[in-house]
Amino acid sequence: MWQAQGREQLPAVLAREWDIVIIGGGITGAGILLEAARRGLRALLVEQRDFAWGTSSRSSKLVHGGLRYLKEGKLQLTRDSVRERQHLLHEAAGLVEAQSFAFADYRGRKPGRWLFSLGLAVYDWMAGQRARHYFPPDEFLLLAPHIKRADLNGGMCYQDAKTDDARLVLRVLQEARDAGGVAVNYLAAKRVLRTDGKAHGVELLDAASETTYSVNARVVISATGAWADGLRVQQGAKPMLRPLRGSHLVLPAWRLPVAQAISLMHPQDGRPVFAFPWEGVTLVGTTDVDHGEDMRLEAAITPDEVAYLMAALEFQFPQLGLTLDDIIATYAGVRPVIDSGKADPSKEGRDHVVLLEDGLLTVTGGKLTTFRLIALDALKHAAPLLPGWHDALQPAPIFGFTQPLPDHLCSEFGIDAQRRQRLQGRYGKHAVALLAAAQPAELELIAGTETHWAELRWTARTEAVMHLEDLLLRRTRLGLQLRAGGAGILPRIRAICQPELGWSDQRWDAEQTAYLALWSRHYDLPPRAQIPDWRAAPTAAST
Repeated sequence: MWQAQGREQLPAVLAREWDIVIIGGGITGAGILLEAARRGLRALLVEQRDFAWGTSSRSSKLVHGGLRYLKEGKLQLTRDSVRERQHLLHEAAGLVEAQSFAFADYRGRKPGRWLFSLGLAVYDWMAGQRARHYFPPDEFLLLAPHIKRADLNGGMCYQDAKTDDARLVLRVLQEARDAGGVAVNYLAAKRVLRTDGKAHGVELLDAASETTYSVNARVVISATGAWADGLRVQQGAKPMLRPLRGSHLVLPAWRLPVAQAISLMHPQDGRPVFAFPWEGVTLVGTTDVDHGEDMRLEAAITPDEVAYLMAALEFQFPQLGLTLDDIIATYAGVRPVIDSGKADPSKEGRDHVVLLEDGLLTVTGGKLTTFRLIALDALKHAAPLLPGWHDALQPAPIFGFTQPLPDHLCSEFGIDAQRRQRLQGRYGKHAVALLAAAQPAELELIAGTETHWAELRWTARTEAVMHLEDLLLRRTRLGLQLRAGGAGILPRIRAICQPELGWSDQRWDAEQTAYLALWSRHYDLPPRAQIPDWRAAPTAAST
């Protein structure tokens, strides 16, 4: 795919004439690259960090229709999201998966059965399905046995979807590359190049060699999400974003066992919070707070946010007696939300915007679920800047047909139907080569996860891993799924991946030290003494 060892070819690649340069390697940029490349445009994507480094590896992992937006009257956003969710479920089975949600109905708590049922009826109608069901208390407790029982009227179940957000980005980039697109990580856009006020390229800095390049293009698109104001302000525009942080807890599946996703309204402020099964663990989220930290640094959960999420767990699962000792990891992402001045950050809109300012086309905002529609909208705005290029820009399948893994190969390696679909969804046409590259015992699952050891070998070999954090936080998600970021299995990871990466012992040791320090700062709990007692008083993590 994008071998890191092939960076010596970078000068020749960047010297080409490009139709479009896309700045930003998250889901929005990846979607634009795919739609541009498959429509015959010479398209280059550059990312200053790693692919999916920002929001697109730190989301809530949900491919949802935005049920909460119905009550805000955002019918178009909800309809688009629901329909795109259905497309992804069909086209990316094993990568995007259906997830049943259970919402407990308690006496005296909003929104109440009938109002919630009405919203779900509209939700299902938009999706062309009927997936909602209301259950009396005894039946609902069979579906969600560990929830609070006092004052329970019953509960509603409905359908949404989930994904591995970082792997979704990588799969889209794989499709884009197959269509002729080029994507390069650790290549930062320092400034937009202009002549007479018109953008004609970008000055780039290679983080690996510290070499500067000038790239020419007919259109420059900034798809940098929550970081989009950086290039805009550089050219004199006023900031338009309100970065909002969403933080999450990761717990062992055995400690917080949920077959359904459990959705609730937080007892302190009525915001939606969820706990759902994901990749062998249970995710709990999310907060929605103003992020006033330096955007150049990774986001991290705050003590108040930990207390806020723990208060939700204490309310919904009192009999489990969950404590801070049960938390495997945490993570936080920053959402690119357009600032409309609302006092409550949760009430800010989630629509995307496309702006053309002094030759720079900026695309930001929006939802992970609708990335294809956002990409097509960006290309519609770019079309007038591309004389001679015409395309109807009608939605087409995101993922091309991939030959299923052969039955005999799955039988030979002991791959059951679920694991087969998972590998196919994440790696597409490369799933066969991944199996073929596996060494003895590497098709076993890593304990506590749904990841095969062979996936480490394959991603190290083929997916432009520049740092150990790329491998453990984005190519795989072991840094979220295992205690201490997977420190206990680093010797075996080293034995598999160091030869594939071509790193010296000195390089590996330095990367391991840097990774563990990063994990401690941004993925571990904050100092416990700073975390408020969530049983004692409300926290301010949602305002």
